[in-house]
Amino acid sequence: MMMRHLRGSMGNVYTNAKKDLATNTNPVVLYTVPDKVQAVIRSIRVSDDSGSGSTITATITDIGTNVFSLAYNVVVAANTPVELLTEPLVAQQGEIITVTPGHADRLHVVLSVLEISNNT
Repeated sequence: MMMRHLRGSMGNVYTNAKKDLATNTNPVVLYTVPDKVQAVIRSIRVSDDSGSGSTITATITDIGTNVFSLAYNVVVAANTPVELLTEPLVAQQGEIITVTPGHADRLHVVLSVLEISNNT
């Protein structure tokens, strides 16, 4: 996973996580909130690059291993990007964002996040 960091004030980091959901239809970890960080996830953008379309499911798992649905079987039409979030999502240290494609080798996902350090 390639990540690009842009430094903000007070140790905040603007970054992203990217996945090409190419290999199968199993759940894929997109992003895990790092230690000593609170994350404000601004966007989870999905696009189809196959010309065929698909669906995607996104979940967040808390540190107690409880799984919560963020988006379930959202249709991603051929050559049309879809935004899974309508508002920012706050996630705590250790929480995990997972995505599951409806078909292999059709979808790309980009998550944009502001990581706020809890080192105070």
